[in-house]
Amino acid sequence: MLEENEKLDQKLTEYAMPSKEYIEIPLEQATLNGYVMKPSDFNPDKKYPALFYVYGGPGSQTVTKSFSSGQRAMWHKYLAEQGYIVLSVDNRGTGARGRDFEKQIYKKLGQYEVIDQIDAAKYLTKTYDFIDKDRLGIWGWSYGGYMSSLVLAQGNDLFDTAIAVAPVTNWRFYDTIYTERFMQTPQMNPEGYEKGSPLTYADQIDGNYLLVHGTGDDNVHFQNSVELVNKLVAEGVQFESMYYPNRSHAIYGGNARSHLYKMMNNFILENL
Repeated sequence: MLEENEKLDQKLTEYAMPSKEYIEIPLEQATLNGYVMKPSDFNPDKKYPALFYVYGGPGSQTVTKSFSSGQRAMWHKYLAEQGYIVLSVDNRGTGARGRDFEKQIYKKLGQYEVIDQIDAAKYLTKTYDFIDKDRLGIWGWSYGGYMSSLVLAQGNDLFDTAIAVAPVTNWRFYDTIYTERFMQTPQMNPEGYEKGSPLTYADQIDGNYLLVHGTGDDNVHFQNSVELVNKLVAEGVQFESMYYPNRSHAIYGGNARSHLYKMMNNFILENL
């Protein structure tokens, strides 16, 4: 133990802060790591709407025992204090679990991860009576926006609200040094590209869906959202969207980041 942060721990006791419980989720396919964040005035006899935060990409982690004071972490704490349960689950393919755990998604991006998120949500709603199973939402950015779109489409009997910020919607649109490392080429793995694309399931998106992108995104190109919008319109799917002119993947500058979080916050408060 290098540092126990006694002064910080003492200082935090002066504030009403949400609690975070780290859990293991025993599913048939794997045991997953997760966390559950509860309001400071949590009442176990009450039903709470729940928002899942997802990233889920290869080698990543959202479930770590670390202190964070970033904008995303602060927003999650704020939502908890507004009466929401905030959860996150690291699906198969994420990091720090060994080679075998991570390689399961090889050539199958967007398949096993989505199954794990949906199955984890089913397990958690059955395990925790305080989670309102009729008010489940999910949100993510980048790979997380890709995941939230797929989860809403394939788990629309469970989730009814999703936010996707700067999502990949077709791996053909993403840079080859990343994509082909995990998916090979479209010619070598056509089934993987088809099954791993939110465009394939656009007609199944049923619920409150907010799509956000920066038009100057040089990482996940704006083309991804444009193609998804075109598909959603063709399928008659109603949704909300916001596009930030000339903003990059991080969506900041000129008050854009503040505007984004206020918009997402209002969307959750109104729909979940």
